[in-house]
Amino acid sequence: MAFAGDLHRDGSGPRHGGQRLLLVEDSRMFSAVLCHRIHAELGLNVKPCSSLKALKETIAEGPGDYTMAIVDLNLPDAPYGEALDCAIKAGIPAIVFTATFDLGTRNRIMERNVIDYVLKDNESALDNVVASVRRVLSNRKTRVLVVDDVDTTRNVLVGLLEAQQYVVVEAASGPEAFAALEAYDDIEIVVTDHHMPDISGYELTRRIRRRFGSDRLRIIGVSSSNDRMLSASFLKAGASDFLYRPFVAEELQCRIANNVETLTQLKQLRAAAACDYLTGLYNRRYFYDLGPKLVNDCLRQNATAAVAVLDIDHFKRLNDTYGHEIGDEVLKAVADRLATIFNGGDNLLSRLGGEEFAILFPMMDSIAASKLCDEIRSDISRLKVMADDEELSVTVSIGVAEISDYETFDNYLNAADQFLYMAKHKGRNQVYSDARMTEEAAQ
Repeated sequence: MAFAGDLHRDGSGPRHGGQRLLLVEDSRMFSAVLCHRIHAELGLNVKPCSSLKALKETIAEGPGDYTMAIVDLNLPDAPYGEALDCAIKAGIPAIVFTATFDLGTRNRIMERNVIDYVLKDNESALDNVVASVRRVLSNRKTRVLVVDDVDTTRNVLVGLLEAQQYVVVEAASGPEAFAALEAYDDIEIVVTDHHMPDISGYELTRRIRRRFGSDRLRIIGVSSSNDRMLSASFLKAGASDFLYRPFVAEELQCRIANNVETLTQLKQLRAAAACDYLTGLYNRRYFYDLGPKLVNDCLRQNATAAVAVLDIDHFKRLNDTYGHEIGDEVLKAVADRLATIFNGGDNLLSRLGGEEFAILFPMMDSIAASKLCDEIRSDISRLKVMADDEELSVTVSIGVAEISDYETFDNYLNAADQFLYMAKHKGRNQVYSDARMTEEAAQ
């Protein structure tokens, strides 16, 4: 298989893997502000250097310690970009921050495959530097597929994208492109040439678009054709953008960055639509959207699933006694404990509304789900929530129903709700399920 992927280095730290950034800047004001903002806003540790000498010493002390550098092009002891050359020689991807800029400077910068350049000539300069660093961090998590049958032109594209820190996968044909899409489910951008022997970029775009919506994957067509209608054809086929060769490197960078930003905004909108405003858990709508798919996946494999409905005991009395503000604190405390318990698992947790939560357990029968729910019940019973100077205890009742046959999703929830009612009827702070009912009937 000819497609290939290359993951960039990543570390292990608070927000962005503990990555370290070199800041080469002789202006104390710029250096102080950038160090503070980059650490505060992006969680990166910053090492400032005010001269070429300091830069060389820093790199010598910890070669390979820095995943990115912001480099002033003109320093007192390095007036001609020597600091940039030093960083690049050490294999550190660089963003140039400069007050001196003309076409010749631009060409010298771009020849070095820098990530970006930011000018100090406006009041937004510092904002632009921080945005550029943030974009690099995002790019390192973004996988791009480049499709082109000509090695030389494909290599040019790959080089430009890797300079921007994207994770790049290559394909030399239509079949290889489809194989890459199967192999990597996190590809977000496809950049495809038009003229290829086995399939045109136009047809490739049409076929990809049948499987992936533009809210999930963006397609950018490129061509050296003189046919000015080609861009319209690509866009009508479902492409998100189009560029004619030869293109300016910055134009390609900006167009890809704009498409990545669009995907990010769409993800944020989907997340907001799926999120319960108070607890941060998935909401009822998302539970009803994803739940049936998870259940059907289980049933197609002749496996069972289980669903639980959890309710906070005496919640109305708590609201009436202490007020809705304390009620909200109890809801958030229970939600936080549930989120901690289910973090990283395959189970689907949501707040249905009010004091009611739902949990879907794929590939789990009622007995196993009931046992887990009883552990959850016991855990929550140890919660303490402060109401003024009083410490409140919280208990929950849980109903569990097994899913073994195709029915409406509402039926599964109604069954669990009936078992929840029985748990309440039997005294609250307990789990009741179809398995327990069967066991009681046999006694």
